[in-house]
Amino acid sequence: MSTTTTRGVARPASAKASPARPRRGLRGSSTLNFWLFTSPFLIGLTVFVYVPIGWSLWLSFFEARFTVTPSKFVGFDNYWQMLQDSKFTGSLVTFTVFAAFIVPATWALSLGLALLVNRLRFMKAFFRSVFFLPTACSYVAAALIWKMSMFSGVRFGLMNTILGWFGVENIAWLANPDPPWYWLVIVTLRLWLQAGFYMILFLAALQNIPPELYEAAAIDGAKSGWQTFRYITLPQLRATSTAVILLLVIAAYQAFDEFFNLLAKTTWGRPPLVELYYTALGESQDYGEGSAGAVILTLLILIVTLAQGKFLGFGRGDDK
Repeated sequence: MSTTTTRGVARPASAKASPARPRRGLRGSSTLNFWLFTSPFLIGLTVFVYVPIGWSLWLSFFEARFTVTPSKFVGFDNYWQMLQDSKFTGSLVTFTVFAAFIVPATWALSLGLALLVNRLRFMKAFFRSVFFLPTACSYVAAALIWKMSMFSGVRFGLMNTILGWFGVENIAWLANPDPPWYWLVIVTLRLWLQAGFYMILFLAALQNIPPELYEAAAIDGAKSGWQTFRYITLPQLRATSTAVILLLVIAAYQAFDEFFNLLAKTTWGRPPLVELYYTALGESQDYGEGSAGAVILTLLILIVTLAQGKFLGFGRGDDK
């Protein structure tokens, strides 16, 4: 290696930097890696989600009885028939009222549980797991437990046993629509199944609130409790609350499992998906009208979701 002399001190000559060799193979192709990792998911999403949605939309404009192959173009007749069906439109109205009740109830319960768990000094992980555990339970299994054990309608049911201690006669919870005791069964089941999941979302949002905000509020004289919750905690949870409410609205209109298992043999209290189930897979097996009803339900969910997002400021900056 050659050297150069500067003021009597020998220094090695600077070697020319060799150009970096481009990476070859799978490790060097980020685009190829992206498609290798995402292609199984995209293929499954296309085959099992997008294709059925497109085919359902296509069937909604055709007459398709006892077959999923369209036979005769009928335009918007299927939509008109579904909008004239009193059972389907009644279920839409009923579940709009149901969503108006179950959404704020679940929001308040999950937020309350998150506030309680977040304030715990010990066994926080235990209580978080206990409240989240019902989320892992099957809706079908939970519905059967509620129907056959807790609200069975006989004196051996848990609720009738408790009411019997106070001299109350047995109540047929799921047998009669008047009075509509079945709503109590469905609402309690929904709250038990859903509150734990949304509690985790609120708990994560609570832990991301900077503690400096509460310290500054205490210095300014704000009282811990309602004032700090109203002016600090609740505004900081606005984005999470909006997302939770939107998810609850969609889940309310998509209710199926618990209603089908609790009220399968009744003609009242059916959600829209159950009505569509009997339309498409019942005696008539009219896939055209069933697909039209599914499109109507999707549009209703979309309209309610957009209205909720507009009212709650979904996607709007914090400074507005």
